[in-house]
Amino acid sequence: MAEARWLEISLLVDGELAEAVADVLGRFVSNGVVMEHAVSFDHGEVEGTPAGPVRVFGYLPFDAHLEDKRRRLEEALWHLSCIQPLPEPSYRAIDDQDWMASWKEHYHPIPVGERLLIVPAWIQIDAAHRIPVRIDPSMAFGTGTHPTTQLCLELIEKYVRPDRPVIDVGCGSGILSIAALKLGASQALAVDVDSAAVRAAQENAAANGLLGRLELGLGSVIDVLEWKFTLASAPLVLANILASTIIRLFDEGLGDLVEPGGHLILSGILTDQAPAVIEAAIPHGLRLVEQRSMSDWVALVVQK
Repeated sequence: MAEARWLEISLLVDGELAEAVADVLGRFVSNGVVMEHAVSFDHGEVEGTPAGPVRVFGYLPFDAHLEDKRRRLEEALWHLSCIQPLPEPSYRAIDDQDWMASWKEHYHPIPVGERLLIVPAWIQIDAAHRIPVRIDPSMAFGTGTHPTTQLCLELIEKYVRPDRPVIDVGCGSGILSIAALKLGASQALAVDVDSAAVRAAQENAAANGLLGRLELGLGSVIDVLEWKFTLASAPLVLANILASTIIRLFDEGLGDLVEPGGHLILSGILTDQAPAVIEAAIPHGLRLVEQRSMSDWVALVVQK
């Protein structure tokens, strides 16, 4: 019997387009989509530094549905290119035994902020001077390479309170909650509307030895506020999602998750979208206390 194969679909785009392209790919590919920056190295360093445009990629299995999925994917990308020009996708066939290795070959430990080191789960490394956060990027967003994730991680370093809880809305891979716990948070509640993301976050929590302190659940703001989990508010709340979703979630009670005096870290926001997000926060008793940017992306910290 012929060995199963996979077709890799990859596009190299700027940061402004990465989320939109990933959303399109995610409708068709198996096992999720990865967004990664190129990583540059100086003098043989093992950690590396993210640089350049974003590579967005995923895999289609070689099966009876391949040509139909590829056609529909290319149509969806064409419609997106009518809004803003896109490069042509590149394709590469991969043997079954090598396809997971192809996910891994470009991943290296990445230092973020002053204390964190994002480590691919399969790499053994001595991180004596940094706190390792082990992430397997094969299932969901949040690998530590995208500016939105890095901005959040830098801000978590500053605003996490020792021995206090954290809520993570739209947790993806769980990277933000895991980092907050490793930086001293007492417990974390991480929710997502995507069951695949919740499963991936659980696997990443296990890789970091944090299953006992990280509560994971399928849901969003309303579910948290209705006490479907053990936390309904926290002094630090995280939301690394799209600006349009953040604005909608304010109307669903996102600000109510933040304890008085607490902070809400918001990311996934393009530079020109930041004023609208800030304006949406104000009626909910939140004021801007910090703004950071990287490439075309912005992260905001608002306080209750």
